[in-house]
Amino acid sequence: MRNLRRRHNEYKPIPRTFRPDRIFYERSILQKDIAAIEATAHLQVKSETSDVTKFLLEYCKLKPFKHTLEIAKLYQEQQFMALRLPRQTGKSTTIGALILQDAWEHPELFIGFIGPSWKQTKLNLRRVASFCRNLPQQGLHVQRTRISLPNGSVIEAFANNSDTIRGNTFDRLWWDETNFTPNDIDLYDAILFTLSTKKDAKLIATSTPFNTDSVFWKMCNHEDFTDFGRYHISWEQALEPNGPLNTMIIEKIKRQFGNDSARWRREMEAEWCEEEDVWLSQSLIVSCIESGLIPYDFQAYPNRSEFYIGIDFGKERDYSIVVVIEKQGQILRAVHVHRFPLHTEYASVIGYVKSLQDRWNAVVSIYADVTGVGNYIVEDMFRSGINGVKGVTFTVQSKEEMANILREKMQAGEIKIPYIPARRIGDIDLTAELNVEKYELMKTGHLGFSHPEGTHDDVFWSVALAVLASVQAPMSGKGASFLDIKRYTSI
Repeated sequence: MRNLRRRHNEYKPIPRTFRPDRIFYERSILQKDIAAIEATAHLQVKSETSDVTKFLLEYCKLKPFKHTLEIAKLYQEQQFMALRLPRQTGKSTTIGALILQDAWEHPELFIGFIGPSWKQTKLNLRRVASFCRNLPQQGLHVQRTRISLPNGSVIEAFANNSDTIRGNTFDRLWWDETNFTPNDIDLYDAILFTLSTKKDAKLIATSTPFNTDSVFWKMCNHEDFTDFGRYHISWEQALEPNGPLNTMIIEKIKRQFGNDSARWRREMEAEWCEEEDVWLSQSLIVSCIESGLIPYDFQAYPNRSEFYIGIDFGKERDYSIVVVIEKQGQILRAVHVHRFPLHTEYASVIGYVKSLQDRWNAVVSIYADVTGVGNYIVEDMFRSGINGVKGVTFTVQSKEEMANILREKMQAGEIKIPYIPARRIGDIDLTAELNVEKYELMKTGHLGFSHPEGTHDDVFWSVALAVLASVQAPMSGKGASFLDIKRYTSI
């Protein structure tokens, strides 16, 4: 055993002597080696950037579908572009990858991202940042709202503000979800000023269609915008193997949309469509979008203003919905919308609201629909420690009253909503949910409200309840009560 140990020690490597005077010399050698490796990698990427297919595959890890390569060709040939594609077809991912390739290949480009909401714009920049992980890292700096490339090109996210955009000079500008951008005419004018000083500047406008009285509709249809390269595909052209959609996804989307043919036509056929009998028009909804409005998460602890909650209870066929409105002066902002899965027990919904009230600490009143569940649900909420609860029974008259208050507040510009597009099947698309409710004039002279078969209007009525709670005078006491809706004459 002793001999084995001695033999092991004989072959043990002798550590090198530490020489402090050689630290900086060794470091400089190492830096030169790294620089040489990075330079080689840069040359390799540069030689491949002209090949769109290879760049998408190797560096963005994206499968180049037929429509992807057609958009890439349009990007190379056109100065102005208007692209209409269905949901879930990867239009934002495609444009982000093409812009990164452009910025990597051409030095000193200043590229801006804008959209209807600040959160959405930063999400697009984050998507491009994920592609940067596969590029050589020397000289590449990724920040929350800015990406700086080694060749001096910069990609930066900007808020939806005409003055901010007008103060910059862009080589490329990507305007995502153009059709959902409020004050789009002012923003378009500002964009033209920023691009006018650069000979080869580009504008890329992408969106799902919504309202027709918009700049995006003109880009795609009006004769004054024929200088735009226009591109449009429907869901059939994006089915496998020509695109990312498959029949299973299509069936899920069809079930979600129900018989709402207008929404299907807009979001999956990428065509403009609005039925005349909708209560809240698409133009009115878009005018209420606030760019910088970011909803509060359930775990948030906001410490300002006052909050009003609307609850539409459902269980078997309909969802339970909780909507929170934040009131600041006359302005009402939708800051939280939550939909519970079907078959969720009422106790879970009550516990959710109780947690919100305890942590947010400024919930003035809560209006709950008791039509289908009965008055006992409000008593249960009171016994659970929830204060300021009011039960509302839906009748023809009460629904007409709530719907009128909601629309009048929106027309007055006093309601603000966030723009958060649905990223997954089942997500709440607030703009589409508000557009789902229809109306008709009944023989009694009152308005009757309905929604297409297979769809849900619980988000619409939860918003209406929360708005009603915010405009009606607070009722005395902290317990549960029931009310008949009367005209709020101060509107």
